[in-house]
Amino acid sequence: MRKIRRLLSKIIFYFFAFSIGGVLLFKFLPIPFTWTMLDRKVSAIAEGKDSKIHYKWRSYHKVSREMHLAAVAAEDQNFPEHWGFDIKALQKAYVNNQKGKKVRGASTISQQVAKNVFLWQGRSYLRKALEVYFTALIELIWGKQRILEVYVNVAEMGPNTFGAEAASQRFFGKPASHLTRAEAARLAAVLPSPVKWSAAKPGPYVTRRSGVIQKYMRALGGFKYIEGLRKF
Repeated sequence: MRKIRRLLSKIIFYFFAFSIGGVLLFKFLPIPFTWTMLDRKVSAIAEGKDSKIHYKWRSYHKVSREMHLAAVAAEDQNFPEHWGFDIKALQKAYVNNQKGKKVRGASTISQQVAKNVFLWQGRSYLRKALEVYFTALIELIWGKQRILEVYVNVAEMGPNTFGAEAASQRFFGKPASHLTRAEAARLAAVLPSPVKWSAAKPGPYVTRRSGVIQKYMRALGGFKYIEGLRKF
């Protein structure tokens, strides 16, 4: 029993040491890759498809503010105010799930970043518990601006295409710093299913959804809504 307790103590110690250390490290360094990127590459290789991953990191101020605002408007409108978890959205999702319906937006930007950067895809109680843990960590250590910076850089916005810079260059032929409101809204519109929908050749859904996102951006008050995001 002593050996088991010692082993468990070491496992717990190293888990907290590496997880907190990793979050502290990536508060300042660009994210080199995510597990989703690795999964896409391995799957493409296995299927004999093009496995090149398109990904270019850009710092917060080198991406158009339109993209940051579009991401918040589309995915998590309470982002500046909550501490990682939107309780009202979770309650709404639970009620709708009990009725056999689905509701988008229950998972915050913070939760998506925690999952994409530190965890694997899939659903299990263990992964969900770790998602809660890492979400709390990045909210505490990174702050809102860094979380949004990472999200806009690592979110999948097209087949094997991650982040606003790579997506903007591939689909619009320009750097992410020059994205217009309409272009940013189109990229945000495909976030739920970037392989199924296209920002480059938008169909009826993406066209309609991007229009709605632009309305949300105006309703939130424009850039003022994301000014002064917490940096700690």
